[in-house]
Amino acid sequence: MGFTRAELESYRGRGIPDFVPEYPRLIFVGINPGLWTAATGVPFAHPGNRFYPALVRAGVIPRVPEIGVEGMPDVDRRMFFDAGIGISNLVRRATARADELSRDELREGARRLEGDIERWHPAVVAVVGLTAYRQGFGRAKAAAGRQPEALGGAELWVVPNPSGLNAHDTVATLAEAYAAPARAAGVLPA
Repeated sequence: MGFTRAELESYRGRGIPDFVPEYPRLIFVGINPGLWTAATGVPFAHPGNRFYPALVRAGVIPRVPEIGVEGMPDVDRRMFFDAGIGISNLVRRATARADELSRDELREGARRLEGDIERWHPAVVAVVGLTAYRQGFGRAKAAAGRQPEALGGAELWVVPNPSGLNAHDTVATLAEAYAAPARAAGVLPA
């Protein structure tokens, strides 16, 4: 699977629908769609992204989903939905890099997300990206892990960003971080 740079650029500014089951237990919240995500309609779609391999390593899902130009097959979507896992974003606008977003966009996204979480009623929300969380939620000194406050009635966690640009985390450390909110949500055994 591949796209030319021009094809990817044509997706700049677009969004994708939330990837959320009817009754979610755990919602992972990315920063915003990348260009690969906007092109495929699948969260965390870039081939180098470690999100799905980390979920597999953590035991959250049994296999890495197939992601092609046409998106994700229904059987793989069902794998997430049957487990009660959803994926959303703080900011809907696709960019090549998260650092193209303004603090105002992140803050507005955090406000919108709180309403979404109240509507979806998951047990746990895991924001994927500490810097984006700090900026969007106005928590300059926040640390990764479980947060002292809830979000829209859900237990709130902050976990590392799986982007290849976040080089100090490995699939193993990401898996460990993602397993904790999955256990809290009852997706994995306690």
